[in-house]
Amino acid sequence: MELSPRQRGAVFAAVVIVLAALGYFLVVPAVTHGHAAASPTASSTASGTVSGTPSGGATAPAPAVTARAAQAGGVNIYAWLPFTQQDLAAAAAVAVRFSVDYNTFTYTESAADYVGAMSGLITGQLATTLRAAYQIPGVAKLRASQKQVSTGTAAITALRAFGASSLTFTVTAGQRLATANGTSSGSTQYAVTVTGSGGGWQVSDIELESAGNT
Repeated sequence: MELSPRQRGAVFAAVVIVLAALGYFLVVPAVTHGHAAASPTASSTASGTVSGTPSGGATAPAPAVTARAAQAGGVNIYAWLPFTQQDLAAAAAVAVRFSVDYNTFTYTESAADYVGAMSGLITGQLATTLRAAYQIPGVAKLRASQKQVSTGTAAITALRAFGASSLTFTVTAGQRLATANGTSSGSTQYAVTVTGSGGGWQVSDIELESAGNT
């Protein structure tokens, strides 16, 4: 049945309101996961840090999905969206696990170990990109000479965009970096895109949040 202009306007308004609710109630609550820095590797880059994943393959709990975020004026918003509550929770969990691993590493790991530790979390194309970044000579030399060991954390702050088979989250990725010269801490916001469906979500892209990733 075709909606009237007034009905279409009401639906649009409801979608805007609920997207804001989704970002707050579904993914903003502490989806944060610390990681031991014993196994993975990584490399620092000019724009941030490319890091490895721990070989333990630790998982982050899926974010809770609340009923309030799924409704707008008594209407089930998921009937209008190309993903379910379970899809959103699964995709968010993958984004967080990857973001933690991205900033967790030790200087003793190889590029193969770094990428291999993310197996199942990332696409083949992203694996190639991360492997190449890890092996940049200047970055690798600095990582080894400083004996860098990093522990990552991650928390989703927003659902930035979505499509039929992709979801882009804004993620605040924290890093505690220990080197031969001392220890420092910091955080960077990234736009992390997860593609797939159901239980088959994988991270396909990561960009600085300011650079955009939709």
